[in-house]
Amino acid sequence: MLIQSRPNDPAGSAHDRVYRTLRTRIMHGEMEPGQALTLRGIGKEFGVSMTPAREAVRRLVAEGALFLSSSGRVSTPELSSERLEELAALRALLEPELASRALPRAHLALIERLETINAGVGQMVARHDAPGYIRMNLEFHRTLYLRAQAPAMLAMAETVWLQVGPTMRSLYGRLRRTEPPYHHKLIIAALKAGDEPGLRLAVRTDVTQGLRLLAS
Repeated sequence: MLIQSRPNDPAGSAHDRVYRTLRTRIMHGEMEPGQALTLRGIGKEFGVSMTPAREAVRRLVAEGALFLSSSGRVSTPELSSERLEELAALRALLEPELASRALPRAHLALIERLETINAGVGQMVARHDAPGYIRMNLEFHRTLYLRAQAPAMLAMAETVWLQVGPTMRSLYGRLRRTEPPYHHKLIIAALKAGDEPGLRLAVRTDVTQGLRLLAS
């Protein structure tokens, strides 16, 4: 269960700030797989005591964003092939369904927004900016899925994104992209055409091919 910060509760506010910042870093691939963290180091960076640092780490461990070993070592996860395949399967189930639910509300302004974001993805590719690429890529998908009006399903998808963030950084280096993902163009084309089967296929392929490449 997530702990809600209470009004005028400095400790709660501090731990929420640490939690949200670390969560964003992990999701956007700003940390390598297996990268270690210490409560002391977190406390020093954020200027907080051990208690907020410990609570933030506890929440991230519960979400699968961090791994806590039996010896008490905290690190970002190093995912096995089996775990990668499982997470890819989850994305294949959740994200085409979100896209399908968004399709009836895919008005012109949304499509134009997706095209703008995809141009930003291309800029990150040109800069060889892996975290920037991951951030913009997730923004592309989140912007589409918000139109599904399915918050519980989107929250589940975001939990998967969080768990694979550091791995996506490794994947970016392996793929050596020179342009935005090809399937983003297919997603946009399917939205314009109102093509639900094509949209589902484009989303499913886009969100799973990289993870399955790492798992193979």
